[in-house]
Amino acid sequence: MAVHLTYETHATTEDNEQGVATGWLPGRLSPAGRRQAALLGERRRPEGYAAVIVSDLARAVETVAIAFAGSDVPVRQDARLRECDYGDLNGCRVTDLEQVRLDHLDVPFPGGQSYLQVVDQTRELLGEISAEFDGARVLLVAHSANRWALQHLLDGTPLAEAVAAPFDWQPGWSWTVT
Repeated sequence: MAVHLTYETHATTEDNEQGVATGWLPGRLSPAGRRQAALLGERRRPEGYAAVIVSDLARAVETVAIAFAGSDVPVRQDARLRECDYGDLNGCRVTDLEQVRLDHLDVPFPGGQSYLQVVDQTRELLGEISAEFDGARVLLVAHSANRWALQHLLDGTPLAEAVAAPFDWQPGWSWTVT
């Protein structure tokens, strides 16, 4: 069988609005982000998910708490869904991070991790999801690096291409994981 996987990024944060690359820092949703999180709930709650698995970073947890408030769908935090750890660059300007992002596909950021390490964590998580939720629908809520990892693993997109592409928000991405 298969798992029907839906992926959503966390809602907009104060850092996003200020051009800051939060990385492994917690981050907080902005007022616009809290409205987006409520809309995510309106969009996704009726879809009958067996579980919502969310990054354990505060901005993703806050997104899911707002989106699924009062819902009985099980929510589970997983550190493997964290944004890439930019190490010394956590909290830097996005424009500074963009200049060096492709240098860290397989070489960790100083004091952090590489995008391939995010891919490996995602691969491990997908294996567990496939075994636990066969035939069900699962929603993941996380960060840009996780979406790139999913595109690489499930669509075959070269990692460098995914990482270099401009961010193009949409109301979720869907895959069938066999």
